[in-house]
Amino acid sequence: MAGRIVVGVDGSEPSLKALQWAAGQAALTGDSLQAVIGWEYPASWTTAPGVPPDFNPQMLAEHSLDESLAKALDPAVAAGVTRTVVSGNPAQALVDQAEGASLLVVGDRGYSGFKAAVLGSVSSRVTQHAPCPVVVVRGTGD
Repeated sequence: MAGRIVVGVDGSEPSLKALQWAAGQAALTGDSLQAVIGWEYPASWTTAPGVPPDFNPQMLAEHSLDESLAKALDPAVAAGVTRTVVSGNPAQALVDQAEGASLLVVGDRGYSGFKAAVLGSVSSRVTQHAPCPVVVVRGTGD
């Protein structure tokens, strides 16, 4: 019985590697593939003036997810991927979406300012809280 592999995507190089790895694993196991991107407003934006009224982070996240799939996967493979955009904390979005999944795949770090960390905040949190096995795919060694 085929399962579902959830992969976190944010457009970063490690997340593209995670997406490629997850697609390869799904091809081997017959599992479906679900690519998830989570977004949230920075806390400072609640009081910041000057946010354009037409700013649409949901649309930006959808675009980033589509671009990532197009960049990382063959078009035929990308067409079969379920795309999920979640408003909320990215780590929590992945943990929630991984409920009932056979595997959760993430890159070792995404777009954060902490390059010296061994694991990024999202990968660290999902390895601790995911309801299924987790694979962390390493990016480049820079």
